[in-house]
Amino acid sequence: MKIEFSAEDEAFRAEVQAFFAEHLSEEMRAEAAKTTTVFAEKELAMRWQAILVEKGWAVPSWPVEHGGTGWSVTQKYIFNEESAKAGAPGLIPLGLRMLAPVLFKYGTDEQKAYYLPRMLSGEHYWCQGYSEPGSGSDLSSLKTSAVKDGDDYIVNGTKIWTTHAQFADHIFCLVRTDPGVRPQAGITFLLIPMNLPGIKVDPIITMAADHEVNQVFFDDVRVPQSNRVGPENEGWTVAKYLLEFERGGGAASAGLRVALANLKAVASKELDGGAPLIEQPGFRAAISELEIRTESLELIELMNLARLSRGESPGAGSSLVKNTSVEINQGISTLKLEAIQYYGAPHANLISLNGYTDPWVGPDYAETATPRYLNARAASIFGGSKEVQKNIVAKVVLGL
Repeated sequence: MKIEFSAEDEAFRAEVQAFFAEHLSEEMRAEAAKTTTVFAEKELAMRWQAILVEKGWAVPSWPVEHGGTGWSVTQKYIFNEESAKAGAPGLIPLGLRMLAPVLFKYGTDEQKAYYLPRMLSGEHYWCQGYSEPGSGSDLSSLKTSAVKDGDDYIVNGTKIWTTHAQFADHIFCLVRTDPGVRPQAGITFLLIPMNLPGIKVDPIITMAADHEVNQVFFDDVRVPQSNRVGPENEGWTVAKYLLEFERGGGAASAGLRVALANLKAVASKELDGGAPLIEQPGFRAAISELEIRTESLELIELMNLARLSRGESPGAGSSLVKNTSVEINQGISTLKLEAIQYYGAPHANLISLNGYTDPWVGPDYAETATPRYLNARAASIFGGSKEVQKNIVAKVVLGL
């Protein structure tokens, strides 16, 4: 697929490239390259966010009056592409890309005025309180309760797989405010400061040896009713709207193309029977299939981006993006692990977390392969399981 750009768009691309060359240091690129989890390390992401905020480029999809860039769909595409090529760290999306669109649509003027500037400045760092033990794919069965008491809700329950809760000072949360109606009808969307009495965060260490997720406990936590987003008992509608941005509001294809180029470079160095692995027909065919799927993903993302530019949500296209990008990324990580062979046996991330500081033994491109492979396996579940996304596409797109 070849996309033609106007002279103005190419001038914009040159501006973006020059900005990255000046402001994205080699140290930051190296740190980003060692990221093995879904999100970049907090300190790195916030450093890069501050640089983009100063430039006015942190939130291209926000309305201009709230700090957005006013870029065209093509400019947003170019910016995402060049970010991936430059190896820039990803910004933490929980506030900027997921909660913010919810506030634009459902938030009060007071909520927008208070939360959005602090989200942009980095004063507030958000996490997401959706999943619970026994309420993951079947999210509407959640049991964390919120009972009215004067001007407040009293919240009790627990959330699990809460990414970066160990860093967050705020959590957007789904709670049950009416247990006597059908599950989807009794849910409310709350914004909760993490420093309130009664909140406890316990770490969950993944099989990739990362402390990325947590379990959050609420014990008689008093939350003002003014922190509710949207009407009471209509949080399910708000939650579904947010999930469309979690699953399909970004641009994964640009990063996947970079990962594919890296995979081909590795396969050109690693040998199979004395010849480069890239020359092995089966391996080369597997890469080609992933490249074709990435081209298709890019088209879906461009359509989603066009919808966002018109003020619409990504809709069911977000589910297509989620499943496709996850499958491609899993394919890349699997092939890379196969390519590096025995260098994938030592778990470099686990070794470093246990205090081993000597240089990595092996090629640089093998250092993060195992933890990335392990982390990628969980992507079929988090952010909406693959099976649930298929059901959404079947219902909304295919009318089944």
